[in-house]
Parts: sequence; C-alpha cells; structure tokens
Amino acid sequence: MATYMVSYDLKAPGKDYKELIDYLKSLDNWWHNLGSTWVVVTSMTAVQLRDAINKHIDADDRVLVVKSAGEGAWRGFTDTAGEWLKENL
Repeated sequence: MATYMVSYDLKAPGKDYKELIDYLKSLDNWWHNLGSTWVVVTSMTAVQLRDAINKHIDADDRVLVVKSAGEGAWRGFTDTAGEWLKENL
C-alpha cells in the first residue's frame, strides 16, 4: 500500500462532484480536511489512481497525485486528524 496526496482544481462552477468524492471515499483509507486535497492509502500506482480519478471529473479539470515520501508537517488540525497523518504518511 502507498499513500498519495490528491489535489484537484475543478473548473465547472456549481457542478456537483459527488461522484468524485464518493470515489475517493471508496478507497482503502482516506483523509480529507482541506477543501480540494485528500490523502489516500491504496495499492494503486500514482498513474492508476490518476486514471481512476479521471473517470469522475471533467476534461478541463486538473488533478495532481503525489506519492508520500513518509514525511510531513501540518498545523491547525484536530488531534484525530494529526494522528491519522502520523500513522499513514
């Protein structure tokens, strides 16, 4: 399993991206405490994850999938959110 940061910029104002959000929530393990940024744990590669996400967004939307190197720093999250990050990054 690998941990990835997924960040997206969705271009269609007012569009319902429930399908994308439902997909991200269906992954093995996920964290979502920032608007358009998720951290997910999955057995997929970055390319496979990007391609799977592409099925749930529009052609002009942008997405970035970055594999975690196991180190991170954060501020302003709840203890529960911080513990998830410590355990999964």
